[in-house]
Amino acid sequence: MDIRYFLLSTFILVSTCVQAQKTTRVNAIKANDYGVIYTLPKTSFEITLLIKKSSYRRGDFYPYAQRYLGIDNPVIEDRVVYTLEDISVKNKGIPDKNNSFMLQFQPKSLEPFVYLREDGLIVSINTEPENETEGEKSLPQGENASVNPRRFLTQETLMAGSVAKQAELVARQIFDLRRSRTDILTGEAESMPPDGNAYKVVMDEINLQEKALTELFAGSLQTEYFDRTYTIVPDVENIDKMVVARFSAKLGPVDADDLAGEPILLSLQNKTPEVNLQLSERDLKRLETKLTEGVVYNIPGRALLNIEFRNKTITDMEADVVQYGSQDVLTKKMFDNIKKPIQVSFYPELGAIKQIIQ
Repeated sequence: MDIRYFLLSTFILVSTCVQAQKTTRVNAIKANDYGVIYTLPKTSFEITLLIKKSSYRRGDFYPYAQRYLGIDNPVIEDRVVYTLEDISVKNKGIPDKNNSFMLQFQPKSLEPFVYLREDGLIVSINTEPENETEGEKSLPQGENASVNPRRFLTQETLMAGSVAKQAELVARQIFDLRRSRTDILTGEAESMPPDGNAYKVVMDEINLQEKALTELFAGSLQTEYFDRTYTIVPDVENIDKMVVARFSAKLGPVDADDLAGEPILLSLQNKTPEVNLQLSERDLKRLETKLTEGVVYNIPGRALLNIEFRNKTITDMEADVVQYGSQDVLTKKMFDNIKKPIQVSFYPELGAIKQIIQ
């Protein structure tokens, strides 16, 4: 099936685990000179691949599958097949070491405080953060092979002198099970189950034995699901059909430089309108001073993501990218009101302002 790959950037490709971030309240008090250090994020993308692993195992009697049971396509060799079932993408802010600032409050401010994530990213000022619980996604349930079929073989089958004779006896046993099930369903069995619970137990056992014995001819299939998460950090440049990963039906996900897999191509184009400001030296100094006071926040840019796999466009989508945007400042004077402190909420993953309450 078609897979949706959203991989980004030039670049850092690191296996990772997704965990919810805790927040901590930091009070601006005399002990810290009424200042709180916070960090703004840069954009990363967490890409989680959902992979299905199918393990096929041939049965002992596979050469006789068509002759005795009419099975035309039994498993004739043990093999493992990987398929890409799904891919999810999460816009994840990570601390930008080059964008740490101090928010300085007036000593007479009314108990100012800041909420920070455990990695230092700013969440809110003078207000409780919203409770954003992050549920952990569970993997789909796989399918196990049946129980060992040899536990159901009769003494006559076990003592048979050849594989062909064993296959014949097992096939006969399968038909006897089918006949018993039909007799119970039609009410013609000599000994019917006395009640509903007994009926279920008997039918489940018949189905279990038939499936297990049939796998001696048809082969068995065991499936399991696993995921793999990567963190991709975009650069500031556009990308044109970069090989970001490869996938092999025999090996599963492989590295971008492993030619055993088919390439997944990524293009990333900055769609943020370009603004050319001709600032004088005096204005530049004012801008620099402005960014050293108050609360600096991000204004993310927009980018277009295009993913190709097997010569097909898998997806086109827009995404917020901090690295393509700019910054602005809430002036320091906004936080000097000692009667009614201003409250600010942020999008922690972007460092952008979500809400201001005065």
